[in-house]
Amino acid sequence: MKSINRSALSIAVTLLVSVTAAQAQVVRIDEAAFNAQAGLITFSEKALGSVNPVYTAAEYGGSVGAPTVSFGGFFTGQSLGTALTCPTGAAVTGCVNGLPTGVLSLSGLSPLTSIVSDSANPTSPVLSGTPLFNGPVSILFDRDMAGVGLDGGYFDSIGGTAITAFARDGSVIGSVSNTTTGIEFLGLVTADGSQRIAGLQYTLVGAEPAGFAIDNLRFGLAGQVVVPVPEPESYAMMVAGLGVLGVVARRRRRQG
Repeated sequence: MKSINRSALSIAVTLLVSVTAAQAQVVRIDEAAFNAQAGLITFSEKALGSVNPVYTAAEYGGSVGAPTVSFGGFFTGQSLGTALTCPTGAAVTGCVNGLPTGVLSLSGLSPLTSIVSDSANPTSPVLSGTPLFNGPVSILFDRDMAGVGLDGGYFDSIGGTAITAFARDGSVIGSVSNTTTGIEFLGLVTADGSQRIAGLQYTLVGAEPAGFAIDNLRFGLAGQVVVPVPEPESYAMMVAGLGVLGVVARRRRRQG
């Protein structure tokens, strides 16, 4: 009986930790979650061919306190993937190895990003990595954001591409991947609405045969992004977990 109790307790604790961890990280959002004060970069603000562009608030019409936004291939401490380390089906030029090191910064050794035309995107121009439509894109904010998002595509595979949010110390905050084909908005916000996102990385996590680029980058401070209310099933999972813990605790008292 003790082994059963321990097993049930372990399952309940794991369940509660998983729910708590999910709530403590990021929540997926759509473009409508950003209000009029949030930042927007469309890549039409600078000339075609601009390499590793840097945008001040004045250049994209940002509000007071809006960040300077810089672009590059990957962050310091990372490297391009290889045939052995990239996810199955992912082009080696589009996946990235490792975590950033030190204070988050763009690596001078990473592939370039550039503003290009894209006939597959209805709001061209876009920002592409190197090689064209097959390289990673990383974004650095000089001020921590609460929420970020972008139009990604053009996707021909589901789940092959993702955005990952990083904190200023290089740790991962959370990630979301594409759930459809074509052009899709990939967005996330910290679950508590706090400003912790210092950087965003857009890479391959699986097969994407047609390549990928970004457009219409969105980013917002606390209060400029709506944090969705957790789904009812999340609360149900937590209640169920607490119920299991309660049953286990009562059994242990009876045995004692």
